[in-house]
Amino acid sequence: MRGLMMEYPLTLQHILQRAYRFFPAQEIATKVGPTMHRYTYAGFYERTYRLANALARLGIRRGDRVATIAWNSYRHLELYFAVPCMGAVLHTLNLRLSPDQLVFIINHAEDKAIFIDQTLLPILEKIAPQLETVKCFVVMGATSAADATLLTTLPCHEGYEQLLAAEEPQFAWPELDENDAAAMCYTSGTTGNPKGVLYSHRAIFLHSIGECMADTLAVSQSDTIMPVVPMFHANAWGLPFSMTLAGARQVYPGPHLHPRDLAELIQAERVTVAAGVPTLWLGLLALLESERYDLSSIREMVVGGAAAPQSMIERFAREHGLHILHAWGMTETSPLGTVAGIKYYMQDWPEEKQFAVRAKQGLAVPMVDVRGLDEDGQEIPWDGKTQGELLVRGPWVTAGYYHDKRGGAAFVDGWFRTGDVVTIDADGYMQIVDRTKDLIKSGWEWISSVALENAIMTHPRVAEAAVIAVPHPRWQERPLAVVTPKPNLEPPLTKAEIYEDLAQKFPKWELPDDIVFVDAIPKTSVGKFDKKVIRQQFAEYRLPTV
Repeated sequence: MRGLMMEYPLTLQHILQRAYRFFPAQEIATKVGPTMHRYTYAGFYERTYRLANALARLGIRRGDRVATIAWNSYRHLELYFAVPCMGAVLHTLNLRLSPDQLVFIINHAEDKAIFIDQTLLPILEKIAPQLETVKCFVVMGATSAADATLLTTLPCHEGYEQLLAAEEPQFAWPELDENDAAAMCYTSGTTGNPKGVLYSHRAIFLHSIGECMADTLAVSQSDTIMPVVPMFHANAWGLPFSMTLAGARQVYPGPHLHPRDLAELIQAERVTVAAGVPTLWLGLLALLESERYDLSSIREMVVGGAAAPQSMIERFAREHGLHILHAWGMTETSPLGTVAGIKYYMQDWPEEKQFAVRAKQGLAVPMVDVRGLDEDGQEIPWDGKTQGELLVRGPWVTAGYYHDKRGGAAFVDGWFRTGDVVTIDADGYMQIVDRTKDLIKSGWEWISSVALENAIMTHPRVAEAAVIAVPHPRWQERPLAVVTPKPNLEPPLTKAEIYEDLAQKFPKWELPDDIVFVDAIPKTSVGKFDKKVIRQQFAEYRLPTV
């Protein structure tokens, strides 16, 4: 017997219309140079209508891919809704990728149009002749049609504001199926070419509901939320959609991502929730050592994209009264998968014990299932010790890669294999031990590079640390620590200091065989330590002989 409920399509059209009907006066603010651009959900709604008309006039049809190369801004938000709501597919391009990777991704996705911020034009101008399917480029420059001046070598280009000014503020939204494609992102391509993840309206809708739940991110209409994570990185972790669903006040930093810019925005706009990768917040933490800002409006700082060092979580809490909420996800999971909130019975635990829980990746959010498999394909026990590869499934987890049969090995029995090695404790908290490709095989034992990195970064004189495997004639591999000291240290940081600290936390066989000091650690386009580049830099390195 089937239930007697209405067939109600879960599409982004509902989110867009709900925001306008219930929160027309709510503000959306973007840092534009030295000033702020401000308008309301009502203005956003009208411009989204105009943009949908403009897309239709440009020849965009249902299923066409429309790409963006842009910073976090109100215009990017308009594209987030106009493109999928008119039936096309939003494709956010990572502006920090190499030219070769961008060419591959654009051609593989068969993008028909690209919207680009004027300051980023050199990225496209270099590769435009290699783009096989793009028919039109739209440049987002001046804030009004009257001021627009387009100076670019791109063929068939138009100005964003002129485009909107010529259109009517009404559009007949088509009837969409909730399983229609709405957006796509490509993975970082650390092994082979990047792979495309194609999100449906239904997946984004349910993911947005998931982020609004009290025990996940608790996105609310009473919040002022600033996504610092780029809108080209897993759709800014889905926040533009969940913020709009909830009717939250939105603040976008544009290209202004320096710690001082972020501190000033949080202070001036009274931001309650900010979200970004650990390197951004480590930069803010360093700034707060010497400069004072009123950041008391912050309810939580969401950290994901890489493991947040427990020392960072502790320092923000103890020194500045700021709460770090640790989360985990991937492009393939839309991305929210787990959140490290504290369970009700843990609230009376000693502070140190609570910090240890909050430093884990956390509990699977509702509608996401997790499990770990060992090398024999057997499910690991939830004992917090046994390690296994993390598998996930859920309504916003990808079931395959776009036009890529090679990705089939990543899926088994309806589960997605993440490549992360984890433990899961008796309370259900998942902790990433390492990526499968970053674990260090020393003899018959595995060493976690992540555990060593986090421990080194607890040292008060260390800014950042990455650990990689290097060949060893006897043990196969041994760990090498690459460390960036904090600036202007007197006396300079020494290896002995770090070893002394690590010796209290790890057995001798797990300690790095050497520590190398560097001015900066290479990072990926989304702010993670780029282990591939680090390994290349130290390809000829030989460990000291004992």
